[in-house]
Amino acid sequence: MERKILMTREDGIVWTYFQENDEIIEIHCNDMEQTEQQTPVLGNIYIGKVQNIVANIGAAFIDIGGVNCYYDMSQAETALFTNKIGKKPLCIGDELVVQISREAVKTKAPTVSSNLNFTGRYAVLTSGNTRIGVSAKLAKSEREEYRRKLGDLANEEYGIIVRTNAKDVPFDIVLDEIEQLKRRYESIKEHAVHRTCYSCLEMAMQPYLSGLKNVYTNGLSEIQVECEDLYEEVRSYFEKEQPELLEILHFYENDKLSLSSLYNLHTIRDRAMNERVWLKHGGYLVIQPTEALTVIDVNSGKCVSKKKTPETYLKLNLEAAQEIAKQLRLRNISGIILVDFINMDDDELMQQLIKEMRILCGKDPVQTTVVDVTGLQLMEITRKKVRKPLYECWRKR
Repeated sequence: MERKILMTREDGIVWTYFQENDEIIEIHCNDMEQTEQQTPVLGNIYIGKVQNIVANIGAAFIDIGGVNCYYDMSQAETALFTNKIGKKPLCIGDELVVQISREAVKTKAPTVSSNLNFTGRYAVLTSGNTRIGVSAKLAKSEREEYRRKLGDLANEEYGIIVRTNAKDVPFDIVLDEIEQLKRRYESIKEHAVHRTCYSCLEMAMQPYLSGLKNVYTNGLSEIQVECEDLYEEVRSYFEKEQPELLEILHFYENDKLSLSSLYNLHTIRDRAMNERVWLKHGGYLVIQPTEALTVIDVNSGKCVSKKKTPETYLKLNLEAAQEIAKQLRLRNISGIILVDFINMDDDELMQQLIKEMRILCGKDPVQTTVVDVTGLQLMEITRKKVRKPLYECWRKR
């Protein structure tokens, strides 16, 4: 598989497009105005103060300096406190180290966690979760080998998760990165007790840079950046963190043809915002996000097949399943997703559709799970919330 990354800056927004085999499969956008206004960014670490406790839902609200954030109280037992008020696990006025684990979505406040995550290219160090884990995308033998080699690092303070990117690198490189992550964690612990409340202990890198860190490098042949300032920023990051990618980093400069025009990026972006998505054989999807979930309806539309048999419907549903998996990733749809496929009375055919959907969702880098099918033949899917969906983070100007 050949992969490319295309980056542009337009009207204060950095756009990153991930391409696989000449097809755009992910679109990320980062509003630089929000960055300049110092809006809390995913991964930032603060000293926060407990403002309110809502015991009946097991939650508290923690102020990180003008922004109240949701906090799961079950984490309090392993939290790092810089100022403890009372004897209860969590009290109003307590000051503790927290990390932004989910950005604000619509009317919902940002979520913070006292279980800190320090993410590297090949591994993640986690406080509060002490297990040694390995990406499920690695082969079983590789997972067992990593658990055996990392067994001596097991402790009661932090855990380690080996990422998929570690698949093709020597173990020593992964181990060196784990030691670097460990030093970052110990530095936070050491300095937090001497800092004032609401201090930002660690700023996460810009999302468009962290996105580059997380991309699969297997088959990555080219990274093209159009804006000169953005190119220099990416180059500086690679020199420090991923020097092996410098040779495929290129500054795109053409006054007559923009990068967006060359790859038809604006059209692709506009289509990713449309409610309706046409399928190759005449059917179409209707994708409608709501406050609580996203609904996807599969319609036969202009399907030219004259045979209205269960096998015909299965064929159309399988085509729709492929497009749905693609659109979930392209639009970064997350949370609860309900899919209304074309009804099939044959349970065996429905199981075949479920199996195919699970295979397709398993290829998504973001954890995506096919839960079940309801009595009304609505397929239930969940996708982990990592970033804001495309429709929400894109502000048209």
